[in-house]
Amino acid sequence: MQRTATLDGRRLKADVLPLYYYEDMAIRKKRSISIPPELDAEIAAAAAAEGMSYSAWLAETARREFTIQAGLAAVSEFERDHGPFTADEIADAGQWAAQAVELAGQEHGPERRSA
Repeated sequence: MQRTATLDGRRLKADVLPLYYYEDMAIRKKRSISIPPELDAEIAAAAAAEGMSYSAWLAETARREFTIQAGLAAVSEFERDHGPFTADEIADAGQWAAQAVELAGQEHGPERRSA
């Protein structure tokens, strides 16, 4: 898309990016945070071990924590409405989860990710 602008009476052409250009781009919010040196080193090592950038590792870890918290809240709500899970139900859920983790590991090999 081009538009015409004027400068001191002269016509200028300026290329303008289409408005939809930004829809496909990842939007990130930059933050400046303070972390104790030993925690910083642990995060850097964990990110490297996962083949991820520091920022991606932090984002993924936060996402995982929010997912866990939402799951725990859902379980609490279910138990409030229907009573606590039985020992057999908990054992069945543990087996199902172990199988799901094993299958997920087989389907998805190690990936390199960035924030």
